[in-house]
Amino acid sequence: MEFYKVGTMVNTHGIRGEVRVIAITDFPEERFQKGNQLFIDNNEKTPVTIATVRNHKQFILVSFVDKQNINDIEKYKGMDLLVADADLETLEDGEYYYKDIIGAQVVTEDNVEIGKVKEIFETGANDVWVVSRPGKDDLLLPMIDDVIKNVDVENQVITIDLLEGLDD
Repeated sequence: MEFYKVGTMVNTHGIRGEVRVIAITDFPEERFQKGNQLFIDNNEKTPVTIATVRNHKQFILVSFVDKQNINDIEKYKGMDLLVADADLETLEDGEYYYKDIIGAQVVTEDNVEIGKVKEIFETGANDVWVVSRPGKDDLLLPMIDDVIKNVDVENQVITIDLLEGLDD
């Protein structure tokens, strides 16, 4: 079974076993629902079932069934929360999981190899894909239709139009 990160437990909150989670998923409402199963990213991939969920500032406060005390959860502080591959949502056309983009080869429409996507960050307006290029600085590609022309998830190839000014 494969697992994908959906958040990080950055700290405990109170004495009733709640943890502060920073979500890194486009689907926090679906991922962090009472009754959902997640896995703690430790050596055993410990399965946990969500008992309570609430928003608090920029965090999601979560507690787990059978871990309703700070002593039960404190050892997991700083660890990631994962979702099983089978629980991934089906995406619509033009939507991609980070796992589908990171590591993909980037080429121009003329089939010139640019590099590989090494990370993605959100800017508010659109995502930016960071492309690692051999012997050059990283290339920052805005995830907009004018730049990203085709994403072939199956073959891990992204075709782009390298607009003037992007390659500076």
